[in-house]
Amino acid sequence: MRIIKRKTYRALVGPVWGENPISIQMLGICSALAVTVQLKTAIVMSISMTFVVAFSSLIVSMMRNWVPRNIRILVELAVIATLVILADEFLRAFYYDISKQLSVFVGLIITNCIVMGRAEAFALSNPPHLAFIDGIGNGAGYGSVLLAVAFIRELFGSGKLFGVKIIPESFYASGYEDMGFMLLAPAAFIIIGLLVWLQRYLTGD
Repeated sequence: MRIIKRKTYRALVGPVWGENPISIQMLGICSALAVTVQLKTAIVMSISMTFVVAFSSLIVSMMRNWVPRNIRILVELAVIATLVILADEFLRAFYYDISKQLSVFVGLIITNCIVMGRAEAFALSNPPHLAFIDGIGNGAGYGSVLLAVAFIRELFGSGKLFGVKIIPESFYASGYEDMGFMLLAPAAFIIIGLLVWLQRYLTGD
């Protein structure tokens, strides 16, 4: 029982810090550059990614003993594509404005290395409940980096958080200016690089 709890804890917490898919494994960086201009879009993208990676890992793990090895990649892609379509259609139906802001990036989750990587590296060799928890952990790890980057970019790039002005007008009157560079993709790349450096410094790697 203690071993099971340890595995469950490691599958959930490990990807958030010690095995973070973006800052440690360097996966999923492209979407992190594109959808972190605002916190709102970063949150929606994080939830969408967590939904896809968690349920794809669960389904792949449940099917792992039934699917022939020579067609497993096709089956995994079919499962992932179905979940991505469900997430995209849900956003289009209920959160159309956010869906437009995210553009094609929700649909491109199917090409994200994190999703296929967890299916291949973890779900195929672990029971469904562990695969599901691992998917949630990796989604949370991915989302934590997105939210950190989006917080910095939106606050310093436009002086807002969730579209609400945060920096007082008195700052602007005294000469403060928003850093327009923060709204560009290179800024996200630099921030991610600094987060990677900070994490490695704190962990001693």
